[in-house]
Amino acid sequence: MRILLIVGWLFVGLGGAIFHFGPGQKHLEVDQVNLVLNDARDCVANEQWGEAVELFDAVLADLPSEKVAESRGVLLEKAKCQMMAAKLPEARSTLEGLLDDVRKDESADKHFVADVQSALANSQYYMTWLMRLEGMPEEEWKPEIEAARQHYTQLTNDAEELGDEELLKRSAEDLESAVRLARMDLSELQGLPLPSQ
Repeated sequence: MRILLIVGWLFVGLGGAIFHFGPGQKHLEVDQVNLVLNDARDCVANEQWGEAVELFDAVLADLPSEKVAESRGVLLEKAKCQMMAAKLPEARSTLEGLLDDVRKDESADKHFVADVQSALANSQYYMTWLMRLEGMPEEEWKPEIEAARQHYTQLTNDAEELGDEELLKRSAEDLESAVRLARMDLSELQGLPLPSQ
């Protein structure tokens, strides 16, 4: 009986070692990714945008390829931080790629798609604001604000279909702001504070 107990304990230890060095490594990797992700979100809460972008990049590099939805969510968070870190062109490029990706995926959550589209439209809106302040000609900034206006219009329509009152209100206000920005005289624009993101 004593020998059976000893052999049983040996198998338990062997099983634990096999799990630790086999599938357990995957769990350790996921735990490590979650720690870095929490650090990135702490940086966002403390408005340390540049550091947050770097940490989100580290998370994206280590996330398993099968975690598609999680990767997209982290990519969206990264793009929003890029906007706050004065990296609008990079954020816009990231968001354009992400929007293309989620639009092709019929299983993607509609609210997430709307969030990505809203972030892209916002990046285009802020880009237009800066281009106008820098004195760029209309033919350069006009396509940017027109793209933002189209996104806001589509978001308003999508919000009605989804029955999302908050998205509908925000999109309608954003659409109105985009139209105002396109029509505003440069002297009026220069007298206004930069919009908050």
